Amino acid sequence: MHHVARLVDLGSSYGALPAHDGLWESAEATSTDIAARLAIEHCVHERAWQLNIAFMRFRKGGDNATADLLQLVVYPEEVSHCAAGIKWFTYVCLRQVPVYSHLELGTSFDDREAEQVVEAFHTVVRTYFKGALKPPFNVEARNAAGFPISWYLPLAIKD
Repeated sequence: MHHVARLVDLGSSYGALPAHDGLWESAEATSTDIAARLAIEHCVHERAWQLNIAFMRFRKGGDNATADLLQLVVYPEEVSHCAAGIKWFTYVCLRQVPVYSHLELGTSFDDREAEQVVEAFHTVVRTYFKGALKPPFNVEARNAAGFPISWYLPLAIKD
């Protein structure tokens, strides 16, 4: 938990910032729905991979320690967290639909099945996340996580 130590170094702590409240609120709201937990906690709240802009700001401000932590530790963790979220969200969604329950993790499925998973993701995010997803989006990092633009761009506008 390098980021927690860095917050302490800067005179703060995890939970002291308003952004941390959203994580706990989402955890409580999704406590009975594994698909929702995966979508919200692993894919929506994992925004640190958007920090490529923040790296530059911290460096410009002379805080190379924070920039290095974000770039070398937090950023790669966020990509892997999202990749796991997408993988397991897809698995859970397909397992919850009886006609797909025979599929195993890693099994490829057709375009209609993929579309249903994306639709389920949109429904879950619109149900459990307050507001719209905030661009700019780091498309390269999201693609590396297996998180194509069709999953998140429609959520940048609140219905």
